[in-house]
Amino acid sequence: MNDSVALRCTNVSKRYDDGDTSVDVLRGVDFQLQAGEKVAIVGASGSGKSTLLNLLAGLDTVTEGQVELAGSDLADLSEKACARWRNRHLGFVYQFHHLLPEFTALENVAMPQLIAGVSRAEALEEASAMLNAVGLTTRLRHRPGQLSGGERQRVAIARSLINRPSCVLMDEPTGNLDPVAARQVLELIDTLRESQSAFVIVTHDSLVAEHMQRVLRLENGQLQDP
Repeated sequence: MNDSVALRCTNVSKRYDDGDTSVDVLRGVDFQLQAGEKVAIVGASGSGKSTLLNLLAGLDTVTEGQVELAGSDLADLSEKACARWRNRHLGFVYQFHHLLPEFTALENVAMPQLIAGVSRAEALEEASAMLNAVGLTTRLRHRPGQLSGGERQRVAIARSLINRPSCVLMDEPTGNLDPVAARQVLELIDTLRESQSAFVIVTHDSLVAEHMQRVLRLENGQLQDP
């Protein structure tokens, strides 16, 4: 495994204020993820798992502490620079695939490269290779509405990986799938073990957690080894 750090949280806290009331969702979270490492985060509903993912992704700001992605503190970047840095170094897979319905699977997967300024021809070629890698060679021209739930999630995973990011965040990637489709996605995640992208997977699925190298539990606003 590469010794470089893909993602680091240092003393991260998140507090929401509502009038005279303050709610501490996260308290002093310290977390480090090496390149290529695969980690599951588990915890009860409402424990702050999605809040933590949003902070890791730079989609929300920390109250205290810092989040470093591929060596850069996200708080030090302008909004535009942060968006560019995320596109280059971060992939994100949601419980719901968030594919663009008017575009084909091929175009959806190519989107991060097009945003990064890669030529259309090169981006589509790379997207085709990624879809082949996730077993969707015959679905390149299909739109999301023409794909099964498991296939749509595979497209979303291919999209998250196309820029070979430092880190991929997954929020309940099997949570909206039937058991067969969930198993297919789990098998795909399992085949990604040798990827140098680090993975953080928030999940309620014990089978998903068991396939990761580490499992951390979010409880009382802090990450703990179960």
